[in-house]
Amino acid sequence: MDQPSMVYTTFPDDDSARKVAKALVEEGLAACVNLIPGMRSVYRWEGEVAEAGEIVGLVKTRKGLTREVEDRIKALHPYDTPFIAHLAVTDMETGTLAWLMAQTGADARRAP
Repeated sequence: MDQPSMVYTTFPDDDSARKVAKALVEEGLAACVNLIPGMRSVYRWEGEVAEAGEIVGLVKTRKGLTREVEDRIKALHPYDTPFIAHLAVTDMETGTLAWLMAQTGADARRAP
């Protein structure tokens, strides 16, 4: 059986975060996307130090879908280079695991 996985990404605003999250869930690429507002990021971009508010997106998916999740995030994201990290999930409560797998299985998949 495929393994659970999480994908971490960030968004500049609520509208773009919700757009990506909704697409991932509707297309069966994610069982859920947690959107956590209120993060402040300090970063270097194009040689300058910048600061901005961002929204964290935690995508609950399966390992076999992480590259497709990454591709959809890139296609829908307003950043030229969105931060996307794949986080291994080594253990999960069995009921939650069954739900995640059902929501991201072949029967749940829909083309964009």
